[in-house]
Order: sequence, then structure tokens, then C-alpha cells
Amino acid sequence: MLAENQVEALRRLKSIEGHVRGVIRMIEDDQYCIDIIRQTLAIQGALEKLTLLILERHLRDCVITAVRSEDAAERERVVHELMDAFEISCKL
Repeated sequence: MLAENQVEALRRLKSIEGHVRGVIRMIEDDQYCIDIIRQTLAIQGALEKLTLLILERHLRDCVITAVRSEDAAERERVVHELMDAFEISCKL
């Protein structure tokens, strides 16, 4: 991962971590359920943005390199790797 993407990914993760800690406190304090749900939805949105950031970098670097490769097995490997990742994601 490029340094700028790594910095951005870490920044986003630290923000998500702070939100998760906030939700923990909300649950410990027995706060209103809908307020907790709103916060967990915000966390999910932030995780999705992080995933897209990492996916974009992977597509631009790893996948393009593999697709341009002469090695057909390597091309197939990255396609299956992506398919497996999204299959797992869709099942959740």
C-alpha cells in the first residue's frame, strides 16, 4: 500500500476505533437503543469507505499487475481472490 493510502487507512481506522469505544460507553451507560443503532450504522459506513479505499489500491496495483502478467494462473488467482472476498462479504 502506498504511504499516502496507508496514512489515510490508519486515520480512518483510528476514527472508527474512537466510534466503537463510544458505542461501548453508550451500551455500558444503557443509552437509548436507537442512538446506539445510529452510531453502529455510522461505523458500518466508515468501514465500507475504508474497504473501498483499500480495494481501489489493490485494483490499481496488484490486480493490474497480475492482469498484465503473462502468467495465466496468476491472472486466475487474483480473479478468484476477489470473487472469494466479495462472496464472503455478500454472505454477511
